[in-house]
Amino acid sequence: MAPAPARAHEVTIHLDDDLLAGGLADVRWALLGTLHAGARSLVIDLSRVQHLPDAVVGVLVSAHRICRARGGAVVLRGADLRTEGLLRRTGLWRVLVAEPALAVA
Repeated sequence: MAPAPARAHEVTIHLDDDLLAGGLADVRWALLGTLHAGARSLVIDLSRVQHLPDAVVGVLVSAHRICRARGGAVVLRGADLRTEGLLRRTGLWRVLVAEPALAVA
């Protein structure tokens, strides 16, 4: 689950069910540790996550605040329909940008 470098100041983090099963602290460490290392924007790849717990959404909002202060954003890539519904019901779709998973050639 190492962050994959992309564009300058943007880091992609691949979450999966194993990391989420490890507890909230593991997810918080992965996201906030990357931000403390200097990332401005985070792309969170959720394509290998079957269910995103509400507590993790809270960590994503905290990460968004840091990114926003740096002129960046948090993008959720490959979120399932349940997660997209959660974002719409809570109004977080205005804060956390959702985009489809990248196509694999």
